[in-house]
Amino acid sequence: MKKNIKLKGHLRNYMYWPLMLTILLVVMNIPLYWVSKRAGAMVTIFTVIYFIVVVFAYNFNKPVLVSELINFATQYGTVQKKLLNEFEIPYALLDFNGKVLWVNKAFTELTGKDKNYHKSIAAIFPAVTKEAVQRDEERKNMDVVYGEKNYRAFLSKIYFEDMTAESEILSMEETEQFLTALYLFDETDLRHYIRENEEQKLVAGLVYIDNYDEALDSIEDVKRSLLAALIDRKVNKYFAQVDGLVRKIEKDKYFIVFKHKYLEQLKKDKFSLIEDVKTVKVGNEMAVTLSIGIGNTGLTYNQNYEYSRMAIDIALGRGGDQVVIKEGEDIFYYGGKSKQVEKNTRVKARVKAHALREIIESHDRLLIMGHSISDVDSFGAAVGIFCAARVLDKKAQIVINEVTTSIRPLKESFSEERGYPVDMFVDSEQALEIVDSGTLVMVVDTNRPSYTECPGLLKRTGNIVVFDHHRQGAEVVENPILSYIEPYASSTCEMVAEVLQYFTENIKLESHEADCIYAGILIDTNNFMSKTGVRTFEAAAYLRRCGAEVTRVRKLLREDMATYKSRAEVVRHADVYKGAFAISVFHADPSIASPTIVGAQAANELLNIVGIKASFVLTEYGDKIYVSSRSIDEINVQLIMERLGGGGHLNMAGCQLKDCTIEQAKRIIRSTLDEMLEEGDIKL
Repeated sequence: MKKNIKLKGHLRNYMYWPLMLTILLVVMNIPLYWVSKRAGAMVTIFTVIYFIVVVFAYNFNKPVLVSELINFATQYGTVQKKLLNEFEIPYALLDFNGKVLWVNKAFTELTGKDKNYHKSIAAIFPAVTKEAVQRDEERKNMDVVYGEKNYRAFLSKIYFEDMTAESEILSMEETEQFLTALYLFDETDLRHYIRENEEQKLVAGLVYIDNYDEALDSIEDVKRSLLAALIDRKVNKYFAQVDGLVRKIEKDKYFIVFKHKYLEQLKKDKFSLIEDVKTVKVGNEMAVTLSIGIGNTGLTYNQNYEYSRMAIDIALGRGGDQVVIKEGEDIFYYGGKSKQVEKNTRVKARVKAHALREIIESHDRLLIMGHSISDVDSFGAAVGIFCAARVLDKKAQIVINEVTTSIRPLKESFSEERGYPVDMFVDSEQALEIVDSGTLVMVVDTNRPSYTECPGLLKRTGNIVVFDHHRQGAEVVENPILSYIEPYASSTCEMVAEVLQYFTENIKLESHEADCIYAGILIDTNNFMSKTGVRTFEAAAYLRRCGAEVTRVRKLLREDMATYKSRAEVVRHADVYKGAFAISVFHADPSIASPTIVGAQAANELLNIVGIKASFVLTEYGDKIYVSSRSIDEINVQLIMERLGGGGHLNMAGCQLKDCTIEQAKRIIRSTLDEMLEEGDIKL
């Protein structure tokens, strides 16, 4: 059945206004009859004639007008199609499944596919998959590569209901199907210029000689200038290969600048300078080591310099002989395989002791806390700081949540009968109630906020002091007013013992207090067999003069039979991987209160087996798996543990694994060892 074509909108109003004027004439004609019937009759005749003319004109012109509109729309659609076909940007129309329905000339010229190509678009651009086409986004951008050029693919959905909403012929049911318009924008040049701009950015760096004074002291005076000249030559020659600018700012410090594009080259080279400089020998017994801090991705040159300064601080805090790259919040490490060099000078300990005294004197209350699951070193260091605060008549309390079997005998000696306050030891909840903005919080034996007994305590005050002997990682205590981190020290107790000697004249330690600090050194050095230097024995001698008794300490550190048997079982069931790595699991007995400490002791025991270069003991405790790793000298277990999110020292480190089973944890350790052996980070 034929349907009449009706006009709508402004066009209909334009065509109808003469008819509306007829109504106005009729309304005006009625009052004329009151004035003059003759005049009213004449207007009536005019109105009728006008109406007949208007109706005739409307009926005559309407088909002509509609025909012209249809012809214009047809020509307009043809022009649109022609313009789209000759559009300079490659364009394609895809169906719901990603098949090509139509392409323009530019698309054909680019891909060689014409309008007869109706296969999947993924055959041309693998990144534009069926799943990508059917995703929920109305519009999305994708990066695609075709030939040697890079394109930005813009996909826009065209729904059928939008196309047929006004149609009198089609009626679409609710459907998820749609067409997709694909536009390809050539961004090859843009990306080239962006990449070129990134490569031209300047990277700032600082190079420090770790043991400059110690190395010079070990050779004759006449050869000292030669040693310095050879080190200068090594540093300048290395960075000259990457068009770097090197300026010596102090006798043992260099400032470097080079282009960003060379940074990846240095990373692949693994900064061979730090190994190459060790070959400089002019009679010096001690090998020279370097620390390098590099700042990158900063918004300004000053920010890159600040990043490099922060990076060199981390490198030195980790013991030196390594490269630290700071890129915004990300930190990357290279090197750090050699043993830390012990500093013979005690100037730093004296300076830190005086600074600590001034800080404690300016605060009314002191809260001391170590790491969670406190060990003997953490407890002994806390006791030492407690004694320092007591000398200044300041209120000090030690935060400890779980009293392990290893520290219970030590803690029991601080009873009320001996004159110690009842609230000398508090837990996290009590500490959070006590702390205020004026409280000084002292962190010992850890520099990671998440490892402390009460991380929330660090957010309640800005007065924080850190004493630790572990290498720094990416996670550090922010903005401490005093930080004393010495990776070369055998233990935090050794550091505290040194500080106490300079803290005030004739400081008095009770014998059981000296026992606690001495016990911390004894445990962390494995009875003075690892990480032991001259200053370790000097600290031990000082504590002995204060009343520490070796026999008494040994009795305090004795174990029960269940613990000893459990440790023996760990050793008995150890697996040897690649003939050098001992991996074992400690299945904690419910009667053992401190399974992680027993696991660490078992890792030490495994090193007594011939051929074992590194040991790993896994202990499942709570919802985590604690990994204790140990080595003697050949393997840097700290690098291995850092791969797993932990840290520590060259021969004593650990980590915590979450959301995995014991078997999965063992596989993770084996795969990490395989990767590092393949990359050359560790060698058998």
